[in-house]
Amino acid sequence: NDEQLYYQYRKQFNDISAHTDAERAQLFYYLNRTGYNGLCRFNKTGGYNVPFGRYKTINYVSDFAPYQSVLNQWEFSNMDFAQLDIRQNDFIYADPPYDVPFRQYSQQGFDWDDQVRLAEWLANHDGPVVLSNQATDKIKKLYRDLGFTLKFLDAPRTISCKGDKRQAAREVLALRGF
Repeated sequence: NDEQLYYQYRKQFNDISAHTDAERAQLFYYLNRTGYNGLCRFNKTGGYNVPFGRYKTINYVSDFAPYQSVLNQWEFSNMDFAQLDIRQNDFIYADPPYDVPFRQYSQQGFDWDDQVRLAEWLANHDGPVVLSNQATDKIKKLYRDLGFTLKFLDAPRTISCKGDKRQAAREVLALRGF
């Protein structure tokens, strides 16, 4: 939980050629747990750019063995969602960048055309689908028009807050295939 060390590790993480996948995974875990509010964000050149978080204590997990039996059944991918090899009855949970002014969490960004492309891709999937997003009028209309069932909830926000005012935001769960 040291600011200078955090920025050193962030620089190392962004030098993609210098590490094995296992080393990058370890660095990412450290950065995600130590960075500001658990945020994951990349700049336009693809560099991880989350600032240092200021915590009294951080509970790092040092042994992931208890998760191994579950995680061995999963496949992790880093690609455009439309390129994923999805089987007919696979369950999909989608959590795209929210339909809010700031959505530059990756080098490519995620604009309204991407929101529509994702919604249509999910609507064409035969298996169960859950999507979470900010409950903006555009998002609600998009998913209603595609036949999704909408459920609403108030979700806490801790990333973009001012002082002690951490107001809940209205979110939507768009469900299909249940």
